[in-house]
Amino acid sequence: MDRIEEALLRRFLRYSTIPSESKAGVSTVPSSVGQRKLAELLLTELEEMGATDIHLSQHSVLTARFPGNVEGRKTIGWICHLDTVDVSLSPVVHPMLVENYQGQDIVREKGKTITLSDRPELRDHIGKDILFSDGSSVLGADDKAAIAIVMEALDTLRRDDNLSHGDIIVAFVPDEEVGLKGAKAMDLSRFPVDWAYTIDCCRKGEVVWETFNAGEAEVTFEGITAHPMSSKGVLVNPILMANDFLSLFSRDETPENTEGKEGFIYAKGIEGGARVCSLRLLIRDHSREKYEEKKNTIRKNAEKIRELYPRGKVEVTISDTYGNILDAVTEDNRIAIHNLKEALKANGIEEIPLSMRGGTDGSFISTKGILVPNYFTGALNFHSSEEFWPLEDGKASYLVTLSLMTGSC
Repeated sequence: MDRIEEALLRRFLRYSTIPSESKAGVSTVPSSVGQRKLAELLLTELEEMGATDIHLSQHSVLTARFPGNVEGRKTIGWICHLDTVDVSLSPVVHPMLVENYQGQDIVREKGKTITLSDRPELRDHIGKDILFSDGSSVLGADDKAAIAIVMEALDTLRRDDNLSHGDIIVAFVPDEEVGLKGAKAMDLSRFPVDWAYTIDCCRKGEVVWETFNAGEAEVTFEGITAHPMSSKGVLVNPILMANDFLSLFSRDETPENTEGKEGFIYAKGIEGGARVCSLRLLIRDHSREKYEEKKNTIRKNAEKIRELYPRGKVEVTISDTYGNILDAVTEDNRIAIHNLKEALKANGIEEIPLSMRGGTDGSFISTKGILVPNYFTGALNFHSSEEFWPLEDGKASYLVTLSLMTGSC
């Protein structure tokens, strides 16, 4: 393990001591106190580095400027999320380091043993130092690996006056995993950048500037109650209304039957009883046109249920969650993608372009006029107790970040 890997490891372990799972269904932002504590720790570190314009909002959005040492450079931003995903495991992370991994079984205290047959992707990391969790939780490299990478790159600039750079503005935001709520709570006047980056995907070399357009629909069915013994011609069952509504959609356009750039409508949740039943749908498509078509299909199918159950009621509420980063690319900001490609080349990293079947904080910020491509942390198996982070690949992400910050690509 070299000096950079050791530095990244130290930072990651320090940040991992603070549980920061976000919680779905919580109306406040942040949805957990740990995210505030992590933001406060980062604030202290940024102060020690000499950052300026440091601001921690009531929603725990932390922004800061790292002043440039040369004139005429563009102002570039980085966005990392403070939260880790809640997958019904322990919120407390217990990382375990396997040095010089040689393909052996990884025996963990709290989780099942990881073998090469279970995780064949580990073959690409033989000989590396790899960080795992003990199996009781996710590792949390999504997104604390990114936080460690950005903070270490900034500290490198602080220590080395020979590295020239323009102004750099960082934002650490809560609740990415529960609807990009932190990004939506950002005061963008405190993030005056020409473009920005997120570090929020997986294997070494992955780069993303194309994501889903995403939305959510809530469809509420209201029926008429009656005692079963005298229900004929009276009862309107909202559960059956919901069932008939779902039957109108193509099973070929569900998550389990789509891949690549194929979009879907996902029946995410249902609850209700004899009088009211509510259905939650997620809407996803890379194509804006097809995304809008899917929203219209929901509305049309709701109208069909109204016709089928004239004495019942159907209400549809549709909201947009985020957009496709690609739709924000212009001739003026395309350089952000060009520079990312060049940073990979400069560090000998093969580019792996990914049309993400999901989104990032940048997917929302890009809809506000700031292009925000995404690139790799080096960690794998996000949202799993078998998540792991090869530190050499984390170093690769750090080197790309430093190249982008200094314009050396």
